[in-house]
Formats: sequence, C-alpha cells, structure tokens
Amino acid sequence: MTDFSRRSLIATAGASLIVPQAQAASAPWTRAAYMEAMAKSGRPVDLSESQFQAIQARKPAVMRRIEQYLKERLGSADPAVMAAFQELPREYFHYQYDNRRATPGEAYEDNPKPWALGYGSALSDYLGQAYMTQVAKPKAGDVTLEIGTGSGFQSSLLSRIVKKSYSIEIIEPLGRAVGKIFAPLGYDNIESRVGDGYFGWPEVDGGFDIIIITCAAQYAPPELFKQLKPGGRALIPIGQPFKRGQFLYVYTKDEDGKIRTRKDVGVFFIPMTGTMMKTPAPATPPA
Repeated sequence: MTDFSRRSLIATAGASLIVPQAQAASAPWTRAAYMEAMAKSGRPVDLSESQFQAIQARKPAVMRRIEQYLKERLGSADPAVMAAFQELPREYFHYQYDNRRATPGEAYEDNPKPWALGYGSALSDYLGQAYMTQVAKPKAGDVTLEIGTGSGFQSSLLSRIVKKSYSIEIIEPLGRAVGKIFAPLGYDNIESRVGDGYFGWPEVDGGFDIIIITCAAQYAPPELFKQLKPGGRALIPIGQPFKRGQFLYVYTKDEDGKIRTRKDVGVFFIPMTGTMMKTPAPATPPA
C-alpha cells in the first residue's frame, strides 16, 4: 500500500490515449464478464447493470487524471503504461478478503487513496501505481518481480506490458485467494506464490529486469540484487514501519554488476514483514 495522493493532487485535463493493438483487451468488459470472472475467482458479487455502468462512467476521468499526473511528475505519460491502465478493470481488484466482501463501487474514486483488502493489506492508490510503473520503465520482453502481491493489481498492470510477471505475498490467506484472480481475466503470464519476498524468487532462471517492492523495507534486501539482471531496475520504498519519512529508492544494476541508487519521492507504505523484521541491515550497502 502506498499513498502518493497526499503529495500531489492534479486536476483533470483532457488528453487522448494511445492503446497498442497488442495490449487491447481480448473481449469486451461487460457486467456479465465481470460477474463471470468474479465467480470463477471464488469471489461472488451482487452488482446491478446500473451500478456497473456507473463505475465505468468514472473511469475516463481517472485515466485523464493519471495521464496529467505522469506528465506533471515525469514529463510525459508512457503510452504502454496508459494502455495497461485502460485495459485493467480496477473494480475487479476491489475486494475485502478477510470478510469476503466485494467493493467494486470504490473503484475510480475522485480522490485517490489506498483501500483496505483485509489482513492488514491494501490496494494502493492509482496515482502511486502509475508513477512507480512508469519509473520502472517496463518493456515488452521484460521479466518482473513484485514483492507484496496485495490486491494483484500491480502485477496485473505489469503483465499487460511485460513478457512475464511474478509476484510474492507473505500473508498466506491473502496470497492464496489473490492467486486465483488472474486466470479468469485471461492473464496467463502472471505467476504468484505465498512466501517471504525478502529472498526474492531465486528459482526463476535468468533473474529479473524489474523488481518492485510494494511495502516499506527498512533497508534494501541484498538477495534481490543478486536476482536483478545487468541493466535492471529495482524500486524499493525504504523507511521505518508506520512512520513518515519513507522514500522510494530507485536502484539500477550496471552491466558490470555495480549497483547505483537514486533517492526519489516521499511515500507511505505498510511495512515489509517476515525476515526483514528479524534481520539487521547488512554492514555494507549493495555494491
């Protein structure tokens, strides 16, 4: 979970979206498609046609807001990132897993903010997700790893751009439930599992072009840099649990294996748990 919206709320402005044909949705997104996908994922929901259409009517304004936000913060809005956001049905990811309650009406809110998923996790605000995705610079041939699956939205977003998207969730009931939501959407290039993201996913041959941590680490987990490909990028929020003063750090790995780091923007994430909470920071930072 993160909250970028506290830092910068940008007014909606008109703009056109370029949607690459390769990334276009394979079938129209209708209420019937939504209801079927929800049922197949084991999350039944009661939603009328008028309620569904009201949700869809809010999406264009959110897309314009995301595009303007990226232009203001990064100078431009990556068409691939915009196309991925356009394809994803955000309402599908709004769900409270601890009490098994769908919350699609919360999608595409005017004032972006994190939304509770249960078990102490949250769906991050859409401006923060767009920002981190563009800073990661995903490309069509990339293999990515997300630490902290949460709602599954970030890994799904990356999957619409990259070759293969991996994701790890440490909270077992959440990870097992969210692991069932990708197939009903036809997202067959996502692989998720329950585990401690501190250690990454070393079984993936060749490593990763992009690693994104979507929880606050107290320091950069050293195992992740071993799995980052030369030329790869890692985005890691670093700071103390539940405290302000967290910052997003962007790491790049040179072709010779040297790690370079850049302090980016202030963020606020829920903490990375597991080994991170038990293991002191390494004596020397990644080299």
